[in-house]
Amino acid sequence: MSEVPLLLRETSGEGRATDRGPRILAIESSCDETAAAVVEGGWVRSSVVASQVSVHAAFGGIVPELASRHHLGAIVPVIEEALAQAGCGALSGFDAIAVTEGPGLVGALLIGVQAARGLAAATGLPLFGVHHMEGHVFSAMLGDDALAARELEPHLALLVSGGHTELCEVTRVGRYRLIGATRDDAVGEAFDKVAKMIGLPYPGGPAIDALAAEGDPRALSFPRSMLGDPTSLEFSFSGLKTAVLVHLETRGAPRSRQELADLCASFQAAVVDVLVAKARRARARLGLGRVHVVGGVSANRGLRAAMAAAAEEDGFVFCAPPLRYCGDNAAMIGGAAAARIVAGAAPSVFVHTSKAIDDPRVLLP
Repeated sequence: MSEVPLLLRETSGEGRATDRGPRILAIESSCDETAAAVVEGGWVRSSVVASQVSVHAAFGGIVPELASRHHLGAIVPVIEEALAQAGCGALSGFDAIAVTEGPGLVGALLIGVQAARGLAAATGLPLFGVHHMEGHVFSAMLGDDALAARELEPHLALLVSGGHTELCEVTRVGRYRLIGATRDDAVGEAFDKVAKMIGLPYPGGPAIDALAAEGDPRALSFPRSMLGDPTSLEFSFSGLKTAVLVHLETRGAPRSRQELADLCASFQAAVVDVLVAKARRARARLGLGRVHVVGGVSANRGLRAAMAAAAEEDGFVFCAPPLRYCGDNAAMIGGAAAARIVAGAAPSVFVHTSKAIDDPRVLLP
């Protein structure tokens, strides 16, 4: 394994390759993915992600101490690979370093933040901390060899992941307002817990989504929580998890692949119905013309199909990131940092585990 000084080696003639925007080395380590990327504005030159799925699969969920240890071993090789893929032998042509400052697992966050601080100190580059969910907001705007970059337009963001289920009004860079969130469990966590109940592997979301495509979403009747109040923009998934558990206790585990597929399809339909209904309600209330679904659960095919159908029916624009940018990655952190730099944000890092995206530290004047 190469030592950190390799990252700082000067390369003659190296400098900015394009004028697309600030060139940034971005680092993400908030949970169980060690990631680094090189971005120029909203354009991704490289994106490397080292997954820990195989590490945590045996436990059916993320073990924070194991996550931190694996970040520690992966952080330098991942950064080196991101620089190599971007054709950068050094950081001499860069404008800044960006890193996820929170929310997330504190031990995991500290690995990325300390690596970024070390590189910033050694190179003199400014260091920008980025809120993890702001990164997801920008995941839908990233461009690369397979996709044109998008401008940030006012929109409603449905933020869905293992730790978050939120509705956020996005006005511009650094101007966010949470208008609804889950009262208990995040939707990704619900997928993982239900998958564990029925014997599917971790992570549960992709496994349930795959089986749901084979099943009948009307086979079982599961609750659609908090839909009765037409004014509510909040979510709850704990009751849905309990409903699945009660079903398994009273009727037993699925006895065939078809029964398993029907259960997955019925559970997923209950989740998707609530997410789409609340997003439609919020969009209409705010009068926005766009809805972006971002975060790890935005990769769910059922959710994408239902939101696309709602967009056609209601007449709004629906956008979701390409699959490669749905999960945790550093490219989205770099994209958000580039936008903040252009908007005049000052460099700073504040490690935290639970600050919301509309916390005063995240907002820009």
